[in-house]
Amino acid sequence: MSLAAEAFVSQLAAAEPWPENATLYQPLKEDQILLSDHASSLAVQAYLRMCGLPVQVLCRVNSEFMSPSGKIPFIHVGNQVVSELGPIVQFTKAKGHSLSDGLDDVQRAEMKAYMELVNNMLLTAELYIQWCDDATAAEISRPRYSSPYSWPLSKILAYQKQWEVRRKMNAIGWGGKTLQQVYEDVSQCCQALSQRLGMQPYFFNKQPTELDALVFGHLFTILTTRLTSSELAERVKSYSNLLSFCRRIEQTYFEDKSS
Repeated sequence: MSLAAEAFVSQLAAAEPWPENATLYQPLKEDQILLSDHASSLAVQAYLRMCGLPVQVLCRVNSEFMSPSGKIPFIHVGNQVVSELGPIVQFTKAKGHSLSDGLDDVQRAEMKAYMELVNNMLLTAELYIQWCDDATAAEISRPRYSSPYSWPLSKILAYQKQWEVRRKMNAIGWGGKTLQQVYEDVSQCCQALSQRLGMQPYFFNKQPTELDALVFGHLFTILTTRLTSSELAERVKSYSNLLSFCRRIEQTYFEDKSS
């Protein structure tokens, strides 16, 4: 997007207040959705809740194809459709809702570096395990991905998705990795996050930022999603402060206080 187009979108966003009927689209319900898609969706939901912005979650099997970037989740707010956490953060910022305004330039740069780490390591590991581990692909990923479609389209789309992801893994140098090496990458990422978090409630002390939303989305989903092996979740469970962090965000932003 050009700078002029970005400025125009920002003006449009700023002019309209956040509506009550804002909608977040994801492909399937929680018990059917793939790990990486659920993590990305949960990160956006956490971010919007941290901002105090209401959003309704809708499941549409073709949401991947409805998304302007081809990635999910995406939100429909007024006349705007915005996909993925980064652009959604910019969009809400244009409306006057930001979690990172209190950070200085050094902290903001550090936050972005850790977000890159999560996307490059955790998200990539999730995609690898889903589609490059034969057992997971056969038992979980292909059946879930193909479930909304009838045969033979279901089979074609699932194998096409697997081929796409494997091609991407080869392009970024992950194609030759073993499952054990991927688990080790996840451990290293968790160790870096654990050290940065320390004993603080959030990564930048007392208030959550988009980094907290992103990390929660991925770690909570890894901890609560059934896979063919528990190894991925076990790697996260090694870090007690990350577990406490996930519980804290779940209790603060996702549990119904009225009941």
